[in-house]
Amino acid sequence: MVSAATPEISFLIPAYNADDTLAECLASLQQQTRSNWQAVVVDDGSTDRTREVLEAIARKDSRILLARQPNAGAAAARNHAARLAAAPLLCMLDADDWLDPTFIESMLPVAEDASTPVIAYCAYRRVAPDGRLLQAEAAPILAGDVAKREFSSFCALAIHTVVFPKSLFERLGGMDETLQTGEDWDLWMRMAFAGAEFRRLDTCLAFYRMKAGSLSGDPVKMVRDAISVTTKAQALLRQQGLSAERPETGWITPAISQLRMLAWVIAAKRDPSLDVAALTALLPDMPDAAGYESFFAGVILHGLRTGLFTNDTDDLVDALDQWLPTFLLLTQLIQRHSFPGTGRKIIEAAAWEISAADLLRSFTLCNVQVVSVELGALSRLAKAEQADTLIMHAFSGGQHVGTFVGPLWGDLSIRAQIRLIMQEMQAGEHLQTPPTLAYISSWTREALRGYRAFGGIIIRHGRRRGRLERLMVGLGRKALLASVPSDSDDNDARLADSLRTLQRDPEPRPLNPSGPRPEEEKAAPAVHSEEEYWEHIFERPDPWNYVSVYEQVKYAQTLSLIPEGIEKALELACAEGIFTEKLAQKVARLTATDISQRAIDRAVERCRDHRNIELRVLDFVRQDLPPEQDLIVCSEVLYYMKDEEMLAAACRKMAAALKPNGYLITAHAHIRRDEPTRTGFDWGNPFGVGTIRQVLAAQPGLTLEETIETELYAIHRFRKGPVADALLRIEGHGIPLDADVAKHIIWGPDGIDREAAWTTEVTTSVPVLMYHRIARDGPAALRRFRTSPEIFRKQMQFLRRQGYYTVTAQTLAELLRSGKPIQGRPVMLTFDDAYLDFLTEAFPILAENGFSAEVFVVTDKVGGRSDWDSAYGEPAPLMVWSQIQELHQKGISFGSHLASHTPASALDNQALLGEAVLSRNALQSRLGISAASIALPYGATDFRAPGILAIAGYRVGFTTRHDKAGFSDNIFGLPRLEVRGDHPLEAFPELMGLPGAFIG
Repeated sequence: MVSAATPEISFLIPAYNADDTLAECLASLQQQTRSNWQAVVVDDGSTDRTREVLEAIARKDSRILLARQPNAGAAAARNHAARLAAAPLLCMLDADDWLDPTFIESMLPVAEDASTPVIAYCAYRRVAPDGRLLQAEAAPILAGDVAKREFSSFCALAIHTVVFPKSLFERLGGMDETLQTGEDWDLWMRMAFAGAEFRRLDTCLAFYRMKAGSLSGDPVKMVRDAISVTTKAQALLRQQGLSAERPETGWITPAISQLRMLAWVIAAKRDPSLDVAALTALLPDMPDAAGYESFFAGVILHGLRTGLFTNDTDDLVDALDQWLPTFLLLTQLIQRHSFPGTGRKIIEAAAWEISAADLLRSFTLCNVQVVSVELGALSRLAKAEQADTLIMHAFSGGQHVGTFVGPLWGDLSIRAQIRLIMQEMQAGEHLQTPPTLAYISSWTREALRGYRAFGGIIIRHGRRRGRLERLMVGLGRKALLASVPSDSDDNDARLADSLRTLQRDPEPRPLNPSGPRPEEEKAAPAVHSEEEYWEHIFERPDPWNYVSVYEQVKYAQTLSLIPEGIEKALELACAEGIFTEKLAQKVARLTATDISQRAIDRAVERCRDHRNIELRVLDFVRQDLPPEQDLIVCSEVLYYMKDEEMLAAACRKMAAALKPNGYLITAHAHIRRDEPTRTGFDWGNPFGVGTIRQVLAAQPGLTLEETIETELYAIHRFRKGPVADALLRIEGHGIPLDADVAKHIIWGPDGIDREAAWTTEVTTSVPVLMYHRIARDGPAALRRFRTSPEIFRKQMQFLRRQGYYTVTAQTLAELLRSGKPIQGRPVMLTFDDAYLDFLTEAFPILAENGFSAEVFVVTDKVGGRSDWDSAYGEPAPLMVWSQIQELHQKGISFGSHLASHTPASALDNQALLGEAVLSRNALQSRLGISAASIALPYGATDFRAPGILAIAGYRVGFTTRHDKAGFSDNIFGLPRLEVRGDHPLEAFPELMGLPGAFIG
C-alpha cells in the first residue's frame, strides 16, 4: 500500500464510464517525481467497470480517494471532490487526460502561497486518437487585466493545466453546476475578476486525449453555455468599470465572443447534418465581424485543425476538399450579418495563414490563388476560375526571394511572372540571363534606345562605375522581359485591356477658379537698410490689416488710456495713419512719424482733413525725437529692436522727450519666446511686451500708472513722475481673429517650440489623424464621427502648442519612401467625405492655426448628401465643386474617396479599378492637379486594393487601421488615428502620445 502524509496538491477527477482511460490517468500521477499528492476520484454514476477499476487501484495506493454520486455532471463531481480534498492546492484532471512526470515538481513552486491568490498554468498537447502528439498549445501571458480580457471572451486555459488554491475555489462557491460545458472557463473568469494572479510556466506538462466521434461535446450545449459565461463576464466588466470596444484594444464584445464559439464548434465538427441555423438562433445578437477578420480566420482554422486531428496548418492543404464546404458555410454566415467584404477578408487571412506554414505549397482557397514558383524552372500557370487575388512566393535554388500579394487578372505566363518578380518583388537579380538569340537581340535594342544615357555617363564626371552598373542591370532586365514571348490572354494583357477601356490618366486641365486667385508671394528684394526694409513692407497697402476687428478693439482700448487735456502729442511708427486719425481727435496737436516714406504718403492722404496733424518721416532709433511732449504713443514696433540694449536706448530717448508728468502709452503683444509659460505669438522677435514693460519701468523717472491686460497683448500707460497706485484692467481682445493673426498664436502654457523640435527631434513615424465631420449636431448613432468646432479648435491649438507642423499626403509619401529619420513633429490631418462643414467649420480653425489638411472626396456625390449615412438619420450636405476649388486655391489638398463610397472589398477587380480611375480623373479635371492620394471608404482595404490603386495612378493610400504611419507600412495601406467625437477632450493628448499634456 502506497500512502502519503498531508498532501501538497489534490487532483479532482470526475469519472463517467472511464474504465478504458482511468488507469492511465492515475498512472501518470503515480509516476510523478514528487509523491506527496492526493487524487479524489468521483464516480459520476458510471454504468461500465469504472468503479471496479478504481477500487483495484485505490486498494494499492491510499493517495487515491474514491467517492461516488448519481450522475450529475462534471461540475458537480468536481465540487464533490473539492469538498473531500485535503491539500491547499487543487488541479482538475479529466479521466482521459494525463500529466508529465514533472508536473507537480514544476508547478508547485509557481503556485506558491502569496498575499494574492496565485494560479499557475502550463502548456499542453492534444493527442490524436491514433496516438499522435499534436503541437504544443500555450496560453497567453495573463498578467493584470489581460486575464479579465481573455476570460471575458473565451477559455484561455485547458482545465488540466491549472493549479489553484482551494481557499479561492471555496470562496467563489466552486464550479457553476448549471453549466454542462465551459464550467472551467467560468471558474477561471471569476478567479480573474476576484483579483487572482495568473503565472505561466513555459513548459508542456499536460496531455489531452481526443476521441473520434465525441469531439467538442454537444454543440448546442457549448454555444448555450458560452452565451451564459460571456454574459456573466459582461456584468463583471461593468461592475469594475471596464469595457469591450474595438479589436485594437484587445477587448471584444460578448456578441463577438459568442460568435467565436459558434464558429469554432461548427469548424471542429464539420458535420453536414449539423443544424447551423438552429445553432445561430441561440445567439442573442449576430454581430458585425468587420475588423475581426483575421481573428475569425484563426478561430475557424484552429477548429478545423482540431476536428481533423492535424498537427500543422500546412496539413490543411492536403485535406482542403474535406473542410472547404464548412469553411464556405462559415464565411457566408458571417458575411450575411457583417459589413460588405468581411467574408472576402476572412478568406484572405485564412489563405495567408495556411500559406505561411509552408511557402512551397500551391493551392486555391475560394478567390485567393496561392502559387509557389522556382525561378530556374518557370512555367505557365493557369488562373483558377474563381480567383481574383494572387499570393505568389518566388524561390531561387530553394531560397525564398520574394512574395507578391495583389490582384489577379489572367493566367500567369512566364513573361507575367518575370514582370512580377522584377517590378513587384524587386528580385530580378535572381533571374538567370538566357543565352538565346532572342535575348541578345532584345539587349541590343534596349542598348540602342539608351545610347543617350551611355553618352551622359561618358561625358560627366563623378561615380561613373556605379551609374554604369545600374544602367547595365536595367538594360539586362528590360531585355529579359522583352525576350519572353507576349501572351494575349495572360495577366498583363487582361489588365492592359481593362485600362484601355477606362482611358486612364487624362492630362490635368489648368484650373479656372470661380473666384480670384490670391496674389502670389513675390520674392523679397535684397535690402541694405532699415528704410529699404520698411519701404518693402509698405509696398502693399495696410500690410497688417489695421482695419480688422482685432486692431480696432486694440485702438479703442489704447485711446481709453489717453488723459484729457493733452496739448502736444507724438506718435511713433504711425504706419498709414489709421490710428492717427483717431488719436488726433483726443489731442490738440499731433506729430505722427514713420520710417517709411510710402507709409507717410498714404497717411497724408488719409489725414488731409485734420488740421492738427503734422506727418513726417522719422527713424526714432537713430534720429532725435521732438522734445517737450505731453504724450508719446509708440505701439507694435519696439520688438523690432535687435536686442535689449537697442530697446533700452529707444526707451531712454522717449522718456527724455516727455515733459514732466507727461505720458507714454505703448501697446505690444505677448510673444511666446519672451513669455514661454503663457499664450503668445510665435513671431521670431527677440522679445515682446513682457520685456518691453520691464525695460520701460527701469527708466529713471518713468512709472507704470495703468495697464489694460488681454490674453494676447497688453497696453501700458507710463507717467514721467510719481504715481499713487498702478491700476490693472483685464479686458478681452477683438474677435474674430483674422487667420493671418491667429495662425501665429500659441494658446496655453508651456509647450514645444516648432523650431526647437525641428532642431532637436527626429521621428520614424507620423500620426495621420482621421476626422469626418466638424459639427455640433447630427444623428446620435454617428456621434463617433462628429467633432464639435469648439473641441476641434482646442485640438488644433494643442498641436500648435506642441510644435507640430502639417504635411500633405504627397510629402508624407516622399518622407516614408526616403527611409530617413523625419525632423521635428510632423502630423497629417485628413477629413473623409468632403462634408460642407469642412468649409464652414474646419477650414477657418485650420487657417487660424496655420495648418493644411487632406480632404478625401466622394467624386460622384459632390454637391449632394452623405446618403451612405441615411440609415442613421438626415444625411449631411457635401461641398460642391466650386467650394472644393476655392479651398484648393487656399492650400487644402484633395484626394479620392472613390466615386460612389462603396466599400472596396465589396467590389470586383474591374469595378474597383474603374471607381479608382474615374474618381482620380474627376479630381484632376476639376482641380488641374495630378491627384496622388486616396482613402478607401470605411478603410475597407484587402489584398488586392494596394495593387489596384497603384495601377490606377495613385501614389499613396490610407486605411482606418489604428496606428501611426511608419517606414514599414505599405505606402497604399497607411494607418490613421481616428479622432473620435464621442471621446473626451483629454483623450486627444493620449492619442498623440502625450498623455496628461495640457489641452485646455
